[in-house]
Amino acid sequence: MSRRVGLPEGATPQLSAPEFYTRFARAYDALARRGPFVATLRRALADALDPDPGATVVEFGCGTGANRPYVEDRVGSDGRYVGVDFAPGVLRVAREQDRDPRGASGGREYVRGDAARPPLRDDGVDACCGAFVVGMLPDPAAAVREWAGLVGSGGRIALLDLARTTRPGWRALNPVFRLLVRAGSPPGTARSLERSPATVQDERVAAAHRTLREACADVEYRTLLGGFARVSAGTVE
Repeated sequence: MSRRVGLPEGATPQLSAPEFYTRFARAYDALARRGPFVATLRRALADALDPDPGATVVEFGCGTGANRPYVEDRVGSDGRYVGVDFAPGVLRVAREQDRDPRGASGGREYVRGDAARPPLRDDGVDACCGAFVVGMLPDPAAAVREWAGLVGSGGRIALLDLARTTRPGWRALNPVFRLLVRAGSPPGTARSLERSPATVQDERVAAAHRTLREACADVEYRTLLGGFARVSAGTVE
């Protein structure tokens, strides 16, 4: 059933999350590739994931593929990158950006799917990662457990997320961060959550990173940008 059925006369239908990110896919792509500090954050994610040359890496919530070049620097020409996202518009932009597909020794693939229910077989995936995605998932801990099962024992997982900082001296910027989270959320998010989107995002990020620590050994955790950015990575036990 359409989510627009039963709207009061004259009411403006709200965009679903996939529709929202599809509509703003090109603007998002410009920010994702050229925004302040994004190269530093994306490099930090790839470095933390640290996949072996030739590995198959799945990125959940890949957006327009801004992390792909950093992952491919790690896996090399024999590796494989698979991007998964629920918004068709961002995947379309990702494919447009990918004008030089590699030959049979390597490859790139973009798949529409739900990060919480990976549309992939549980064989042949060596590592997976997600950037700025777990804060959007209703049950991020369950999603991380799914990813751990996908890569299996010895596989790598890495997360990159934004949340309000706890660092003294930087906490004065938390209200600005809260406004940015609200501005970047689909219309109606705050009403549907019945709480501040930034509060919910903080809780989901914490749950996802905690689950990664529980599922993995040799966990690396670091913060960047005054504590607003968090990177966790480890090897599944």
